[in-house]
Amino acid sequence: MTQQSLPTSDPSPRRHTRRNFLIGTGLAVLVTAGGGAAWAAERFLIPKVEIEDVAAYEAANGSGATSTASEHADSSASATSSTTVTDDTYTNGDTSITITKKTMGSGDDTVTYFVANVQLADATVLSSAFANNSFGENITALTSAIASDNGGIFAINGDYYGFRDTGIVVRNGVAFRDEPARTGLAMYTDGTARIYDETTTTADELVSAGVWNTLSFGPALIDGGEIVEGIDDVEVDTNFGNHSIQGEQPRTAVGFVDTNHLVLVVVDGRNAGYSRGVTMTELAHIMQDLGATTAYNIDGGGSSTMYFNGQVINQPSNGGERATSDILYVAG
Repeated sequence: MTQQSLPTSDPSPRRHTRRNFLIGTGLAVLVTAGGGAAWAAERFLIPKVEIEDVAAYEAANGSGATSTASEHADSSASATSSTTVTDDTYTNGDTSITITKKTMGSGDDTVTYFVANVQLADATVLSSAFANNSFGENITALTSAIASDNGGIFAINGDYYGFRDTGIVVRNGVAFRDEPARTGLAMYTDGTARIYDETTTTADELVSAGVWNTLSFGPALIDGGEIVEGIDDVEVDTNFGNHSIQGEQPRTAVGFVDTNHLVLVVVDGRNAGYSRGVTMTELAHIMQDLGATTAYNIDGGGSSTMYFNGQVINQPSNGGERATSDILYVAG
């Protein structure tokens, strides 16, 4: 366990945390309040399946990138004898994952987080999977269940694309949604990544340019090695119940250190004495300290989950996993 000093943070984070609680409570009240209940259930609870069999859809619509992934999977399967797994490491040929638990601060100011240092033999080794092998809104399953269904040795929760009907969604080299709305992260088959404005391109253009996966959440934390300004004031969605993602919260972030070299971070929170969570600025400093030159915040709060070798290794803030719509994973 590594002790670290706290980076500079929002001087009044607990006020924001209470705002998040009140907004979430407001949604719960509406759901139980007569006329609003039907609308809220339709919008946030009832599954809306657009693609029933994602695996078949990817097979039918995949690009050369998808073929590369299949070839790599076949290669990995034939190299099983070279695979090693310990309590906190995984190695298969040139792909390796090392997981470290870190803490900083003390007492009620303690922050606990998990870092997966990931070196990929090929960018397509880091794949995406949807809950129940289906694409659409409000389709959810536990991160561990989605990982297990797809043979994942390692996984983190994704961007919860299914909470909204906007954003560009490209997964495993296939376009699923083209409704540009925000700043996204594009992860390319050459092992690089960039922060981009969704409104300046299309999903098909991204696939043609070699994008393997996109994430549509945010904010972008680090771009060109520098912490992005204004990240403590960003609102990802404007539908009520999700106005603010600020304050000290559990977090999940994706960072790129170099080509095919990532750091995937899950910060626990809402648990005084173990981990209070972090602000966006603190999360950006964590990613920068880990060497990330590009970093992006994805779904957090109760969704923040890291799974490795058959078990959830962090402590999700709900007291257990919260179902989500998608994951990023490495197959074992």
